[in-house]
Amino acid sequence: MHEIILKLFLGTLLGGIIGFERQTHGRPAGFRTQLLVCVACVLLMIISEGYYAGGTETPGQFRIDPTRIAAGAMTGVGFLGAGVILKTGASVQGLTTAACVWIVSAIGLAIGAGQYAAGIGGFIITFVSLWLLRILETKMPRTVYKYITIMTDGSGDEKTIRTVFEEHGFKIIKMDYSVKFPEKERTFIFTVAGKHSSPIRQIVEVLSDSQSVQRLEIRS
Repeated sequence: MHEIILKLFLGTLLGGIIGFERQTHGRPAGFRTQLLVCVACVLLMIISEGYYAGGTETPGQFRIDPTRIAAGAMTGVGFLGAGVILKTGASVQGLTTAACVWIVSAIGLAIGAGQYAAGIGGFIITFVSLWLLRILETKMPRTVYKYITIMTDGSGDEKTIRTVFEEHGFKIIKMDYSVKFPEKERTFIFTVAGKHSSPIRQIVEVLSDSQSVQRLEIRS
């Protein structure tokens, strides 16, 4: 009984700390979600081990594999993690939070199985990667993608717009083009890539000064 309470308390503590980190950064699967996932996995592992122990002690019963319920728990957590992933254009958000849900469930299963060193070790690695590596990640150079829609009148020139992007460090990956008749309004949809520090604001200012540009929209 005391060991069960210890496992539940430890699962609550470790899952709650990771959930608190997600909550402070405004992620969808926050404090309560991570805590409940961890405690649920601890419970499932305790129940699974209970069935296994009962089957081995009673001669007339079948022996039960204690990892079966654990495998089912990981499958269910996979569906839960998929619910926090959001794809917008080329950017995908929520992958880290989904990975947190997954690792929290693994920590819970380890605690429930009595593998305290493995569970606490996994928790430490997870916590360090979320807090300390975030600082390192912000300093790493990376490529950003932008979706830019530009509507011009009949005098709009594709070559001129391309030159503006290239002069400010952006590379055009893809371009879609349409013309509205009889007004001859032209719509350019550019997918551009550049460094994180590329001056997108300067591009907006340059294109805004152009008399041919009627509308400008930028999405990440």
